[in-house]
Formats: sequence, structure tokens, C-alpha cells
Amino acid sequence: MDPHQDSALDALVKAKATRYEAPAELRKGIAAALTRSDAAPASPHHAARRAAWRQWLNLGVAFACGVIASVAVTRFFPVPDEQDRLAQEIVSGHVRSLMVAHLADVASTDQHTVKPWFAGKLDFSPPVYDLASEGFPLAGGRLDYIEQRAVGALVYRHREHTINVFVWPSSGGSFREGRLRSRQGFNLIDWKDSGMQFWAVSDVGPEELQTFVQLLRKQSANPPPG
Repeated sequence: MDPHQDSALDALVKAKATRYEAPAELRKGIAAALTRSDAAPASPHHAARRAAWRQWLNLGVAFACGVIASVAVTRFFPVPDEQDRLAQEIVSGHVRSLMVAHLADVASTDQHTVKPWFAGKLDFSPPVYDLASEGFPLAGGRLDYIEQRAVGALVYRHREHTINVFVWPSSGGSFREGRLRSRQGFNLIDWKDSGMQFWAVSDVGPEELQTFVQLLRKQSANPPPG
């Protein structure tokens, strides 16, 4: 561990950890027992027992310190929750698609071309809508891998920006409002609707991404005929 992290942890433990002081009578009893032990004849058997006792005492102290340190680390340096871990995975998928120039397996602005392309490639049918009239034209779709499973990735454009929408069947709950997050300079919104889990991610501003998600959800609630 980094020495600076050790110093920070020591400071946190000293500042926050609860301290317990042994009663005066107990301290006197222990001191007296140690005095008698040190004054007793140092027979080989007695010396071995005393050495073993001290060894177990040291182990106990070391164990207690380890428990305190673990509690302090858990309390003051919490492990990211499941949604934070997933948000990072979504950002990685978005960046990966931009870096390797693999935005779309099927490049088309026609939702009636993109949606059928997923048939037979996924065990579900992603909802696909074109929002060109609202300033968010469809650019295509591709397969991606999130949450240890194949998912659909729908690609949209907004001016010079790319929006990736990852979608797969929801594991629980049929509806949940979107939540805005920011990671590594990207904005993300996740929501659940109609048994599907959605994640939209882009470098567009948070207000623009929220507008896009609202338009997408409106289309989902009132799909056009045909």
C-alpha cells in the first residue's frame, strides 16, 4: 500500500475509531500478573509457556488491529455499488466503439432496416425509433457485450456528437425513472421501461441527453404505426 494511503488511514482511525480504556482494576491485575511472571524462576517449562503466551498475545493484538483497519477502510473508502460498476462498463463500451471506429454493424437511418437486423442475433427485440425530426437521427445499430451478455447498441447522432443507447431485458421491475450520472467527461442516463434496461451515454450536455431520453421514451410509449 502507498505510504501516503497508510498515513491517511492512520489519521482516519485516530480521528474516528472508538477507543475503549480498560478499567483500573483490570490494568492493575494484568500488571501484577506480568510482574509475578517476570519474577518467577525461569525454568525451561515456564519460559516456554511464557513465550507461547506472549506469542498468542501478539497475534491477538495484530488481529484486533487488522479488524480495526478493515472497518476503517470499509467505512471511509466504500466499494463502488453495482450501478457505479455498471456505469463504468457502459462508458468503456461507448469509448471502445469510438476508438475502433465500430459504431455500427448495420449503418442505416431507417428504423425498419435496423430493427430487423437484430432478429436472430439477440434473444430479444430492441425497440428502435428514428428521432431525426427532433434533431437526433438514427445512425445504425450493433451488437455489444455488457453485464456478461450480448446486448443491443443503438447509435444516434446529435450535431457532431454520438449517443449510444445500450438495451437488454431487465432483470427486475418493469419501470424506473431515469437517473443522470457523469463519468470521465461523459453523461449517462439509465432507466427501465417495458421490461427493458436502457443506458444512454454521450458527451452531449446533460440537458440535451435528458431531452433525447424523454423523446425516446415518448416514442416507446406511443410507437408510430407500421
